[in-house]
Amino acid sequence: MVAQRESTQSQKFSEYDPMRRPRPIVVQDRNAQYRHRLSVGDRPRERLLRSGPESLNDAEILAILIQTGTPKQSCEQIAAQLIDRFGSLSAVIAAPLSQVRELGGIGPAKFALIQAAAEAMRRVAKGPKPGEALESPLELSAWLRVHLSWLPHEVFGAAFLDSQRRLIRTEEIFRGSLSQTSVYPRELVARALQLNAAQVIIFHNHPSGVPKPSGADLRLTQGLRILLSQLDIDLWDHLIVAGEGVVSLTNHLRA
Repeated sequence: MVAQRESTQSQKFSEYDPMRRPRPIVVQDRNAQYRHRLSVGDRPRERLLRSGPESLNDAEILAILIQTGTPKQSCEQIAAQLIDRFGSLSAVIAAPLSQVRELGGIGPAKFALIQAAAEAMRRVAKGPKPGEALESPLELSAWLRVHLSWLPHEVFGAAFLDSQRRLIRTEEIFRGSLSQTSVYPRELVARALQLNAAQVIIFHNHPSGVPKPSGADLRLTQGLRILLSQLDIDLWDHLIVAGEGVVSLTNHLRA
C-alpha cells in the first residue's frame, strides 16, 4: 500500500513540471470567423478609394452602405443576397423595410442609411435645368432613371417647355398602383396652360421593368396629342422608364 501511495504521489509530481511552458489561454475572437475573407485591398471600400466608385458593382456599393455584417454573414454577402432577392439595386432601394429585413442583416438603422443615400442621389441627379434648351426628349433620361426606375408604383408626369424648347419645369402629376395610373387629361392641359407651355413631354414608369409600351400607353399618347394640338401645344414625346432604361414612344413607333 505504501509503495502504491508513493508511486501515485510521484506520478502527480511528474505531471507538474515548473520548467514546462504553460499552455496558452485561448481567447476566442467571436467575430473572426464572420469577417470577410477578402484581403483589405480587395474590400469594396478600399477598392472604391483606390479605383473610384465606378469600379464597383451594385452589390459592392450596397455593401458599403450596409457597413457591417452579422454573426453569420459579412456585409458583402448580405448585399449580394439582397440583389439576388430583389433583382437590382434600385429594387432593393424601393423595397419596404418589412421585406428587406426578411433576409436578415438589415434593421431600421441600416435601412434608413440606404434610403438617405438614395434620396441624396436623387436630389443631386443631373438633369436639364429650368431655362435650358433640349435637343431631344431623351435628355431627360438620366433624371428619369434616378427618380422613377426604383419606384414600386406607377407615376405619370410631364416636362413643360416654351416655344424655344427651353425647360419650364418638370412635375409628377399622377400617382398610381403597381400596374396602372389614372390620367386625367384635363388636369394636364390645365397645367400646361397655366405654365404657358408650347411643348410637353409626358413620361411614366413601368415598375415591372418591361419597357414595351402597352395598348393603353399608345391610346393615351394619341388622345393627349390630339387634345393638346387643339390648344396649339405640341406633345413632343412620351417616355417610358423601365428598370435602367428609358424608351421613347416616338422612336418606338418609327421603328
